[in-house]
Amino acid sequence: MAEIRLTRLEQGQTKIRNVPIAVTPEGFWCCPSPVGFQKTLKSQNPLNKPKPSHASTPKTTFQKKQTQLTDKKPTPTPSRPGIVFDEKRNLGSDTPVLNAPVVGERNPRPKIENLPRKVSIEFGEPGTSDLKVVLLGKQGFAVRLSVHKSVLVENSSFFGEKLWEPLPGSPHLEINDCEDVEIYVETVGLMYCKELKQRLIKQNVSRVLRILKVAEHLGFNSCIQSCLDYLEAAPWVGDEEEEKVVSSVLRLQGEGIGVTPVLKRVSSNTSNPPKDTISHILEMVLKSNEERGRREMKPVVLKLLRENNCLPSSSGLADICNETIYSSCKSCLNSLLSLFREAAEPEFTNMPMVVREPVVKKLALEADNLSWLVEILAERQAADEFAAIWASQQELASLHTKLPIVSRHRVSCITARLFVGIGRGEILPPKDTRHFLLRMWLQPLIDDYSWLQHGCRSFDRKVVEEGIGRTILTLPLEDQQSILLAWLGSFLKAGDNCPNLQRAFEVWWRRTFIRPYVDQGSLIQSDTSTTARE
Repeated sequence: MAEIRLTRLEQGQTKIRNVPIAVTPEGFWCCPSPVGFQKTLKSQNPLNKPKPSHASTPKTTFQKKQTQLTDKKPTPTPSRPGIVFDEKRNLGSDTPVLNAPVVGERNPRPKIENLPRKVSIEFGEPGTSDLKVVLLGKQGFAVRLSVHKSVLVENSSFFGEKLWEPLPGSPHLEINDCEDVEIYVETVGLMYCKELKQRLIKQNVSRVLRILKVAEHLGFNSCIQSCLDYLEAAPWVGDEEEEKVVSSVLRLQGEGIGVTPVLKRVSSNTSNPPKDTISHILEMVLKSNEERGRREMKPVVLKLLRENNCLPSSSGLADICNETIYSSCKSCLNSLLSLFREAAEPEFTNMPMVVREPVVKKLALEADNLSWLVEILAERQAADEFAAIWASQQELASLHTKLPIVSRHRVSCITARLFVGIGRGEILPPKDTRHFLLRMWLQPLIDDYSWLQHGCRSFDRKVVEEGIGRTILTLPLEDQQSILLAWLGSFLKAGDNCPNLQRAFEVWWRRTFIRPYVDQGSLIQSDTSTTARE
């Protein structure tokens, strides 16, 4: 962190100015904030002062000011600690004197890089201290601490190693290239405090991490423990702050310091596997009867699972999630089929509303849950198996036409999402699965299309139509023709209440009549010859 050496301070001309410095209950002067340093540095920078106007300043006024400055007497050294500026790059003595300059001719304006930037701050009680510690910061200023050797040796293993031999006279320790002089001084000041917790409780997490870093370098064990206690209890705001805390604590763990209480916030020792936890969360969301809570939590869980899927090291967890999701899909699908059977009974429409309403609500809930699970699988590129399962639901598709459209239209959202996934390349089922899916579920989707446009807030007509068209165009040309001709009959009757598949129709037309890529006869002969060779 820094170099330390023994040196003796030379006397030189200095200027002493008072700055606002906080004092602890124990009487130790603590380092001011960086603002104090900046204000002090600015006060000695002549370029920060406004340039006087020579035209508007009377000559008599200038002479009067010159006389006052010439007659001004040196100011005695204040008894309280203060900041010492060293303009010759030499630190001041213990009893510095302010020499007032005589104003003569105007000196040329100095360059910014040549301005004095070394600041010396004296802390503690100079009358009783037996050690001077000088910190040379990278920011361009120095800090001189009047401290007590016994206090530093008792609290810091770093100082204990450097000061284990008795030194003649009044020794001075000079530490070069301090990265954080302000926190270094405050950490030394904490060695004089009896209750570190009361001192740290007024800080924020970022500052405590800086103190922890310096305390670790100094071997200030009681301060390290107090910082860890603070970090264990204080909230961490934001992901960035949490990462800083965890990285700092893990560094200490590598050095054998007990940090388990802090890390328990981000790690668990429980034996519950992730599969059980994820399954429990999905079950809670799927079985919730409160519409608003369920509607709010579904996007949250979907987003978090999406984040897990982006991690390169989450392949094992992804397999566990997929197994759990498919288990929930099968449960929802079985429940949906059972409700369809019940609602398709002839006497169901004659039942009282109090009997029918719970079934209709449950049916809508299961369809919405299944749509959400399909969305999760599609984003994880794991919905190929579900596409095959959905394409084989012949009984559910036959019961679909027997239910009122207001009760069944949510099921078509599942079909629409599968078509969108195939059109985007998120789902890549085999050719037979794609064909069965279109044969089984395209017509029910067309029948419910008007309700989907007005009854589903998440329904995007253009996206769905593009997905259907692209799915059709993945089939062999003769299958494209049969499906698109059947669609054309429905579109000419229903108009806007039917998906608009004109783009897919145009592509099929060009493939068939305008630019056939392969002659049908040669294609058949090629396939026959290939089969004969095999």
